[in-house]
Amino acid sequence: MSLRDVTFNVEDGALGNSEDTGTGVHVKIGISPVTSTVPLLITRVMKPDKIKEKLGLSPLADAAMDSIENGAGKIYCIPVSPTTDGTIDKVVHQGTGTGTMTLSGKPNNTYHIILKITESGTLNTAAFVKSLNGGYSFDDEETIPLSGAYEIAGTGITATFTGDFVEGDTYQFTSTAPTVSNAAILKAVEGLYNSDLEFEFIHIVGPSSKALWAALATCAELFLSLFKRPVLFLCEGRYKTEEETLDEYVESMKAESKGIDSYYIQVCCAWTQYTRWDGREQLINNAGIVAGMYGLAGVQQSIGRTDTFAVSEVKMTRLMPEGIEDYISELDDAKYLTWRKYYGLSGCYVNNAKVLCKDGSDYRYAEHVRVLNKIIREVYKKAISLLQIDIDASDDMETDINNLLEILNLPIEDMADAGEISSGSISIADMENINILQDERLNLEIKFVPRGYVREFVFNTSMENPYRN
Repeated sequence: MSLRDVTFNVEDGALGNSEDTGTGVHVKIGISPVTSTVPLLITRVMKPDKIKEKLGLSPLADAAMDSIENGAGKIYCIPVSPTTDGTIDKVVHQGTGTGTMTLSGKPNNTYHIILKITESGTLNTAAFVKSLNGGYSFDDEETIPLSGAYEIAGTGITATFTGDFVEGDTYQFTSTAPTVSNAAILKAVEGLYNSDLEFEFIHIVGPSSKALWAALATCAELFLSLFKRPVLFLCEGRYKTEEETLDEYVESMKAESKGIDSYYIQVCCAWTQYTRWDGREQLINNAGIVAGMYGLAGVQQSIGRTDTFAVSEVKMTRLMPEGIEDYISELDDAKYLTWRKYYGLSGCYVNNAKVLCKDGSDYRYAEHVRVLNKIIREVYKKAISLLQIDIDASDDMETDINNLLEILNLPIEDMADAGEISSGSISIADMENINILQDERLNLEIKFVPRGYVREFVFNTSMENPYRN
C-alpha cells in the first residue's frame, strides 16, 4: 500500500475536442566530457566562455547557450557520457606547403576546425592560429610543438604536425558528435525522481526516436503519480539523411510520432541554419531555442505568438532541410513542434507548440500543459501543508470544509488574477456523502477555464454600394 498524501487525477476531454465526449526553469540532459555527481547550474548571467568552461565543448553546452541566449534564466545540466563515438573527417589542406597534419582522438561534439599557419617553418618554429567555429574567430597564435603533437583543448582531438609549413596555408576538418544510449538518458531522468530541484520541464539534448519518447511518457506518469511532480519532456526529432527524399523523411517522421499519446512529450521537428551565441553558424535542432522561449513566456503564453516571439533571420538564416516549408503542415498534423516564416513578417516563428497527445485531447499545446502543471504544483503545495488537519465531524463540518476550500482555492485565484487562466475553482465532489471518520479523505474537483487563443483569422470580404437602397 502506498503512502497516503495528495493525489491528482487529470480528466481529459472536458473541452469537447474529443469526438467521444518551478516556472521556466528546466533540466537539460546531454552528452558532455565533464563528469559530475550533481546537476550543474547554468544561469542567464553566464557568457558562452563560462558555459563551455562548465560543460565542455559539447552538445550539452551548445543547447545551454541556445536556451540562455533566447530567454532561459536557470538551467540544471546533467552531463552523460557517450555510448557511441563521434567521427572525424579527413583534413583538407589549402596552400603550397609540404607539411601535413593527421588527427586522432574522439571528438566531443560537432566541430569545424581551421588551423591557419601564421609563420613558416618546421616543428617548434612554425606558428599557427586556430578556429573552432569555422573561421568566425581565431584564438591567439601558438607555436607548433617540438613533438608535433598538439591537443586541441576541450575537443577530444589531437593534431599531429610533420614537415615544413608555409605562412598562409590552412588545414581544416569537421567532426560529428558522439551519441548516447536510451538507457543512459533514462538513468539520468530516474535520478531526478527524488530530487529537491524545482524545475518545470526536461530537455533531452540530441536527436531521439519513438522508443525513447514512449519510455519518457512512462517516466512522466511516474513523476506525477508517484512523486507528485508534473514534468513536460522536450525532445528532438532527427534530421533528414542524405539518402532520403523530403517525402520519405516526412512520412518516416509521421510514422514515428504515432502511438505515443502523451501530452507530457513534446518533440521539436524543426531544424535551421543558425548562428550560435559564440559565432558558429551551424545546422541545429531548435529545441534549445524553444526551451529558452519557455523561460520568457508565461505558462499561458503560446511561444508561437507573433508579436512577442521571433528569431531574426540574421540569426536563423534558413529553415532546413531545404524545401521543408512545403511539409510543415503535415508535421504539424503529426503533432510535432515546427517552425515557419510568415509573408509580411521578418523573422522565424514557432508554428504551434504541439505535444504528442491523443486525438481529441484538451491538452494539445504546451501552453495548455504548462498551465495544468502549474495548477497541480501550486495546489499540491497548499494541500500538502494541510495534511492530517482535524475538522469537525458533526454539524460544523461544512464550515470547516469551506475554510479548507478557501485556502486551497488561493492558487487558482492567483492564476486567474495573473491572467494565466480565465477562471477556476476547487470544490467538493459530493458534500452529501462525505464520511470523514471512515474514509479520512476529501474528494475534490479542480475545474478551470483556460485562456482562449486566436490561432487563425478568417475575413469575409465583399464590396458595398453606399448608393444602393
